[in-house]
Amino acid sequence: MSQAAPIATPAPAIPPAPVVYTARLYPINDIASRAGMLTAVITDGHAGRGTFSLNYLGDPMQGEASRVEPNHPGFGRIHREALGVPNAQPQGPRGIANASGARAVSAQCEYVLSGPSKGTGACVFSDGARYQLHFG
Repeated sequence: MSQAAPIATPAPAIPPAPVVYTARLYPINDIASRAGMLTAVITDGHAGRGTFSLNYLGDPMQGEASRVEPNHPGFGRIHREALGVPNAQPQGPRGIANASGARAVSAQCEYVLSGPSKGTGACVFSDGARYQLHFG
């Protein structure tokens, strides 16, 4: 009697490593100018979600970033509030990012991808600071 050859099982797929992006936040009002330009780090976990972190006036802030559908409720509000542009509806894949720190200041951001690993956006902080965001 002959023995059957063992069946080879495929090796489990290795998920892609997270990608880290650096975003620059440029102040667009006097409140934001107190802190100056900020740098945020976004870690993309490849599932439409990631982490979002930055340091604002000495307060480390942590949160998350998520891709959203084009019809995501309220998308465009942060762009309008931060940039003062009525009816801002930027085109392209979209996302939101939020972070908060120990000093009870929070940040809400929206971004639009303009190409692979690059895009622009806007952020509004709970203390009134407003920023324009660039990454890639």
